Amino acid sequence: MADTATTASAAAASAASASSDAPPFQLGKPRFQQTSFYGRFRHFLDIIDPRTLFVTERRLREAVQLLEDYKHGTLRPGVTNEQLWSAQKIKQAILHPDTNEKIFMPFRMSGYIPFGTPIVVGLLLPNQTLASTVFWQWLNQSHNACVNYANRNATKPSPVSKFIQGYLGAVISAVSIAVGLNVLVQKANKFTPATRLLVQRFVPFPAVGPAGDGADASGPPHAHPGAPSDRHVHAGEIETSQLEPEIARATSSRTVVYNKGL
Repeated sequence: MADTATTASAAAASAASASSDAPPFQLGKPRFQQTSFYGRFRHFLDIIDPRTLFVTERRLREAVQLLEDYKHGTLRPGVTNEQLWSAQKIKQAILHPDTNEKIFMPFRMSGYIPFGTPIVVGLLLPNQTLASTVFWQWLNQSHNACVNYANRNATKPSPVSKFIQGYLGAVISAVSIAVGLNVLVQKANKFTPATRLLVQRFVPFPAVGPAGDGADASGPPHAHPGAPSDRHVHAGEIETSQLEPEIARATSSRTVVYNKGL
């Protein structure tokens, strides 16, 4: 009997220790401190964690329900901080914070590395033809635009024409710069073949930089008076005195939390 009690006590202590490793849970807040580089780095790793791409529908429902129970004060006994942080990570990785709809897998932040890496490799392929240059720049900007749109601030819908305008501007800009620089490099007689190949490898970087500004058609941030945003990386806090007058009049709070989109 004594051995059984000792074993049970040890198991309970172990579980408590595991739970204490996680900070106290805060709904809608980052798990890691954002005042240090390391904390922001850990936060970013959580956002792009590709393991959330394999979460089942059942596990997603359980995570959402757990957070709802926490919000309404009906948590079952024994739920740890680690479980709550994990549930919030899953929900934020899969569901849009404004619409509560699932984000298409390739356009989630957690899918940016597995789905974006092949595109980056394509951009850096050597000895590209005009057609391949246009194709990879178009694919890259299309992927960026879709990620921006899927993670946009949806509290105040923007016209689709604005999104299309930004998308077309980004594609035209990226393709024009990439093709133009490639032509200039090929016509540079002073370059040796090895130097020309090396310079061509860096052409995608100036091409995608300016185009990235046009790809984000999600619009400016909008405040949510009285309700924190669930979107981890895109949430911000602002004093109501800095808001537009019509938004400031809608709340008596000194500060509000908003979803900035991408």
